[in-house]
Amino acid sequence: MKLLRRAWRRRAVLGLGGLALCGATLLYLARCVSDGATPAAAVQPRATAFLAVLVVSAPRATERRSAVRSTWLAAGRRGGPGDVWARFVVGTGGLGSEERRTLEREQVQHGDLLLLPTLRDAYENLTAKVLAMLSWLDEHLAFEFVLKADDDSFVRLDALRADLRARDPARRHRLYWGFFSGRGRVKPGGRWREAAWQLCDHYLPYALGGGYVLSADLVHYLHLSREYLRAWHSEDVSLGAWLAPVDVQREHDPRFDTEYKSRGCSNQYLVTHKQSPEDMLEKQQTLLHEGRLCKREVQLRLSYVYDWSAPPSQCCQRKEGIP
Repeated sequence: MKLLRRAWRRRAVLGLGGLALCGATLLYLARCVSDGATPAAAVQPRATAFLAVLVVSAPRATERRSAVRSTWLAAGRRGGPGDVWARFVVGTGGLGSEERRTLEREQVQHGDLLLLPTLRDAYENLTAKVLAMLSWLDEHLAFEFVLKADDDSFVRLDALRADLRARDPARRHRLYWGFFSGRGRVKPGGRWREAAWQLCDHYLPYALGGGYVLSADLVHYLHLSREYLRAWHSEDVSLGAWLAPVDVQREHDPRFDTEYKSRGCSNQYLVTHKQSPEDMLEKQQTLLHEGRLCKREVQLRLSYVYDWSAPPSQCCQRKEGIP
């Protein structure tokens, strides 16, 4: 009983002593962590790259990935350390065991697949796929720009990278760079139908999906906003709508041949869409041996310079003399 009374009288001293002991313990643990005893859950430093390249691919598109790896992507990776970081993006949700094993073997061999396990890879999920891969990129890589390309696009990665590096700081932020359309009518049916589109009778200006470039700050914005973004059927139309109210530098560039079918072959092109593996190999060989993209330049369709001063429905008048 006497012992309890003494403890009660000295309760303040005992409390202060307990706090001091807790504080000393926390300081000791903090010093252990800073001295290298890093917990398993500690955040690891992110990889860095000047230009990230995300190539949208499908589980069975092995031949296309092989063609990209052996042509323009291999050539573009010859820069300095941290220059180009590239992945082929494939959704693996719902795949059978044999398809999964095939992709796992490919990953072991090349190490350049970004697999999205919760996403079923299908055209109707393409918008969700693009948003998921951009969000992943924002979380895991420190980069300045990202090129989104399809696996049937051929890219002059050296020239595109040089263009980005030559830009002054003001043109490196909020960049949305590609071949824009502003007069596309909303499709009521077919593969590109947009039954839920209610904004107007034309799509908002968007860069066509065969290939476009975004700066890192816009990718970060999309990542932070992803829970609020309406996903339409077409990923490029969706991106144009998502960025419509944002203070963005939209740069229309005819050197992006990214329409639903190629306009031909121009030595000025940075991105050429709708290319077979054989087309890619031929272009790469011509570049290596002749220093130009095309064995013979040909224009199958006229191009245009986007008129930003005109209403979107009058933006895009095709003319001679534009690549």
